[in-house]
Amino acid sequence: MANILEEKRDRIGIITVNRPEQLNSMNSETRGEMADSFEKMDNNPQISVVILAGSPGKAFIAGADIKEFAEMDLENREEMEDDWRVTKVISEMKKPVIAMIDGFCLGGGLEIAMSCDMRVSSERSKLGQPEINIGIIPGAGGTQRLTRLIGEGRAMELILTGRMIDAKEAHQYGIINFVFSSEKLEEKTMELANTVASKSSYAVERAKKSVKAVAEMSLENGLKYEQDLFIECFKSEDGKEGIAAFIEKRKANFKGK
Repeated sequence: MANILEEKRDRIGIITVNRPEQLNSMNSETRGEMADSFEKMDNNPQISVVILAGSPGKAFIAGADIKEFAEMDLENREEMEDDWRVTKVISEMKKPVIAMIDGFCLGGGLEIAMSCDMRVSSERSKLGQPEINIGIIPGAGGTQRLTRLIGEGRAMELILTGRMIDAKEAHQYGIINFVFSSEKLEEKTMELANTVASKSSYAVERAKKSVKAVAEMSLENGLKYEQDLFIECFKSEDGKEGIAAFIEKRKANFKGK
């Protein structure tokens, strides 16, 4: 049985973790396959948005495979970076990535979800960074991405206590963008993905780059970078088409360039 499933619906790519008997927990093999799938979809011109899901059951991704941890002998950071390159691949995607969370989203699962651009969850989902409960800490971006999402105080609380929170609380904290019933989750996530896919892919890529730059640049440099990207869009075919379509009161025909 394949660990990772790939699907394409119109301009939406869907990557599904397919380890239901292990609550979709992530071992090294699965992480590598997922990274490869994301790279493939990022390079596919027929795909505009990617959705990450877990196979139906109790979990989106319940975390890393703890049994594999017992057999690992990490010697250095480079070795771990290579094993968890999937989070870097996702966060550096040119195309938007939406995590569709249904069920447990814990530890490495939440770290992977936070490397995505948006997160949509079912009401029944439980989220957390419980690594502290087994004497370790998040190691694939949990302390860094969670703090950037919700602030130091909330991140400290969740990471130091290791407690799980429900989707409603995660939405209040700012981890989750939208919460729906399990029955409506896929439909609503696809609606969100199709809305983004209907825009200019040229502009979407540059909007994403500009937002991502906030964590790395001062406000002054960020404003200059935003202006440079704005000019690129303004001069692009899509920019000219979008402005013309607005003036002519018609739907724009974007071509991604």
